[in-house]
Amino acid sequence: MNRRQWLRLLPAALTGPASTLAQSPHPLIRASDVLRFPHDFGAHPAFRTEWWYITGSLQAASPSTPTPFGFQITFFRSRVDDAEHSHSRFAAKQLVFAHTALSDIGRGEMLHDQRIARVGFGLAQATEGDTGLTLRDWTLQRQGPVNASHYTSHVAARHYALDLRLTQTQALLLQGQAGFSQKGPQPLNASHYYSQPQLAVQGQLKYRQQTLAVQGQAWLDHEWSEAMLDRNAVGWDWIGMNLRDGSALMAFSLRRRDGSSHWRGGSLRRPGQPSRALRPDEVRFTPGRLWTSPASAARYPVQWQLEIAGERYEVRARMDKQEIDSRRSTGGIYWEGLSDLLDAQGRIVGTGYLEMTGYAAAMSL
Repeated sequence: MNRRQWLRLLPAALTGPASTLAQSPHPLIRASDVLRFPHDFGAHPAFRTEWWYITGSLQAASPSTPTPFGFQITFFRSRVDDAEHSHSRFAAKQLVFAHTALSDIGRGEMLHDQRIARVGFGLAQATEGDTGLTLRDWTLQRQGPVNASHYTSHVAARHYALDLRLTQTQALLLQGQAGFSQKGPQPLNASHYYSQPQLAVQGQLKYRQQTLAVQGQAWLDHEWSEAMLDRNAVGWDWIGMNLRDGSALMAFSLRRRDGSSHWRGGSLRRPGQPSRALRPDEVRFTPGRLWTSPASAARYPVQWQLEIAGERYEVRARMDKQEIDSRRSTGGIYWEGLSDLLDAQGRIVGTGYLEMTGYAAAMSL
């Protein structure tokens, strides 16, 4: 399950007309809202949907495993409107999902696992006031001052386990306009969105009967919304890249059914400079080489040409087979995996994650 397929769980009211959303009894994301930390590190249960999304690369210290691993750890929270006014203590008013994936680049294997539980009863928790996510024995916690965050996460999947410590090395990156990230022509289709790029990662990976000491880099997104996308968007292409010079690049393109772009955006932060929000006309995704999944028959562009504020880049997947089948939970099939960022001269200048949705089937909003 990825952040876009999560929207499949939401009722039809999510994609209603703007006038309906404006009359909703629930809060909406507004550009005038001011994010406050550490409070906004935590959960926002009044909003319909929310996620804490970590992607990154890991390198084992062992010489027997010289190739890197890609990893994903994600916690989702959802408000369940049908149960909102129930007086039963057993009503599932809030749900927590968790998802993890591991890309073994050396073996060309992708492994993943997922969970779901209602909040409470000792099963799941999404803490307000600071990052604190629990789903049975899977956890993500934040500690430390606002500008010196330390995250710890433990996930024990079916075929591997991750115990990681992620340390902030740069200032928070508020996406869009001070954390207000518009996702379409209508301002009501928006989220509050911040990132923690260039996280330093250390920990352990238990995999194939080995316990490996690992280190690497990661990117964390935290995003919440009442009405993120409108009905014209059927797919999504996104990158989050940690550049070797310390820069951080995020870019996305929402696709219409005919493949044309519905909305684009992103951010670019250079070392020692403030973050720059990218306008739709400053972002262009052009698909390149296609890979056809033998499982779903979906055709994914595993290479992209990017134009970012007048600069040309290429995104190239570290391996083709990074498709995830989440039909047991949200019903979606999507591609998300470790990728490199190359400059116009073909030099690798960064590493991060590429996400592509809506290729196996149109996103159901």
